[in-house]
Amino acid sequence: MRHLVTSYLEDHDIRAFAAGRRDEVAGLLARCRPDLVVLDLRLGQDDGLDLLREIRTKSDVPVIITTGHRRDEIDRVVGLELGADDYITKPFGLRELLARIRAVLRRREAGQTVAQREMEKGRVRFGNWQLDRRNRLLTNSAGEPVSLSKGEYALLIAFLNAPQRPLSREHLLQATRIHEDVFDRSIDVQVLRLRRKLEQDPSTPSLIRTERGVGYVFTLPVVQV
Repeated sequence: MRHLVTSYLEDHDIRAFAAGRRDEVAGLLARCRPDLVVLDLRLGQDDGLDLLREIRTKSDVPVIITTGHRRDEIDRVVGLELGADDYITKPFGLRELLARIRAVLRRREAGQTVAQREMEKGRVRFGNWQLDRRNRLLTNSAGEPVSLSKGEYALLIAFLNAPQRPLSREHLLQATRIHEDVFDRSIDVQVLRLRRKLEQDPSTPSLIRTERGVGYVFTLPVVQV
């Protein structure tokens, strides 16, 4: 399968390298500096999720995970929560894999462009909070920094870019690079985590309000500082 996949990608102008064991991956990442990783979660004696964790501690390279049928849904969810960018279920067609690779790389490029634009926007204020986009620094009313995960930051940016407007889960999924409708609950988890950082009482949220049947709305106006 590795030979088949790499040969197909090479035939479509994508330079590809393959590793059959977990202990080969670190050296391959260091030597080749890939633009994307396709990771099979079923690695024989090795655990693909552990390898994904290891990759994420060292790199933000986009990762597409491959899994088996329905019984592996939990692994797919955990994989996305750990930072995978997409998944594909075996058996898969090589054309579909190529399409997903190209789509993830396009999103990556677009995300880098957006990140560059964000750095140029400076600071914004909402309520008693201030966000310095250049330094990705969120501070509360006392000027104390509040740490945000990559997912929480991406979600906050999506809200700040469209304040006081209902945003669908689909929109938020795309904005945070998590997609496929089956994983809608991943957005709910991220919203819950962000509420815990921002809301005075997360059990009765007023800053990020749920719009039943639609998604969520960020209730505060956002002011450029």
